[in-house]
Amino acid sequence: MIMSFLRDESGATAIEYALIASLIGLVIVGAVGAVGDSLTGVFTDVSAGLG
Repeated sequence: MIMSFLRDESGATAIEYALIASLIGLVIVGAVGAVGDSLTGVFTDVSAGLG
């Protein structure tokens, strides 16, 4: 029974998918933050140009 538990790798697959999903989430959050800061600067420049 213990040997079959040690050979079972189905839980490892779920953990790997969770790690991949969390890394993708971190990349998305970082990208949105960088783009958000850039867009803030663009809209500030446009607002100043119109005013």
